[in-house]
Amino acid sequence: MKPCATQPVVSRRLVLAGGVAVTAMGLASCGSSEAPVDDQGRVRIRFATDWRAQAEHGGFYQALASGAYARRNLNVEIIQGGPGVNVPQLLAAGAVELGMGSNSFIPLNLVAEGAPVKAVAAFFQKDPQVLIAHPDDALTGIADLAGRPFLLADASITAFWVWLKARYGFTDDQVRKYNFNPAPFIADERAVQQGYLTSEPYTIEKTAGFEPRVFLLADEGYPSYATMVLSPDGFARDNAAALRSFIAASAEGWRDYMRGDPKPADALIRTANPDMTQDILDQARAKLSEYGIVDAGDAALYGLGAMTEERWKAFFDVTSQAGVYPPNLNWRDAFTDNFLPGRG
Repeated sequence: MKPCATQPVVSRRLVLAGGVAVTAMGLASCGSSEAPVDDQGRVRIRFATDWRAQAEHGGFYQALASGAYARRNLNVEIIQGGPGVNVPQLLAAGAVELGMGSNSFIPLNLVAEGAPVKAVAAFFQKDPQVLIAHPDDALTGIADLAGRPFLLADASITAFWVWLKARYGFTDDQVRKYNFNPAPFIADERAVQQGYLTSEPYTIEKTAGFEPRVFLLADEGYPSYATMVLSPDGFARDNAAALRSFIAASAEGWRDYMRGDPKPADALIRTANPDMTQDILDQARAKLSEYGIVDAGDAALYGLGAMTEERWKAFFDVTSQAGVYPPNLNWRDAFTDNFLPGRG
């Protein structure tokens, strides 16, 4: 292999809000990135998720359990995420071939850092980020939360809070520190807490004994994708057929997990993450279905995993206008649809 220069890549501090933090590190941008094969001739792909195994990763585990990957000559290993796992760092180190991107900030941050990594599929058409409030019949939408205290994690302030301020005129003096403990929210009837559609609302209901009001940002115009597949440019270039097969098998897995029998995936999830319980899996999958997280939006028009230039432009426009990115950033470098089923 010839010597190759490196380019910086962003690292990510994952919290449930899906925020990012940027650190420079090296990622090879040239030279061979051909994936290894196993003793059966199958292409080996290690895929790093953004958190511990859960229903939000169900389609990938379903593809593994059902043999959808194996039938396409792939030997896929799912690398479980968690608070100490940094997906871009794993990609940069060559510890995994593909990784999961939690929201649209991550690929754009990679572009801003000059990192040769792109989103190649988006299996959540809606980012499951929500705002949670106490029961109140007067609350009809996010705009009604004006003037209330918001419990937000640090990473969220530079992520979806940017959109909320631009859209609703919220101000930073409303922000209170959130440490992923629901007690302060439960104690303050006017408080608003960040959360994930499939997680915190269920936890609060079980803990506090009331059903909170839940506002899905995506249903009020938040344009971020979620649960994206991230690929280094070198891997995509040298393993195009395998990448297309991975995305097609993952789409099959998500379709089966949402519309068929989820038990095979659930069994793998609970083996990988013994703290996961079946009731949490069941309610999370129901929420994904109820809100059209996987198969609404672009997926309804173009198939599971779809992305469009219009959505990426909408996300870039609002974030660049808020000063997150320079207006001349080449946002199109954040994604490609060349490897989606029926493309390329």
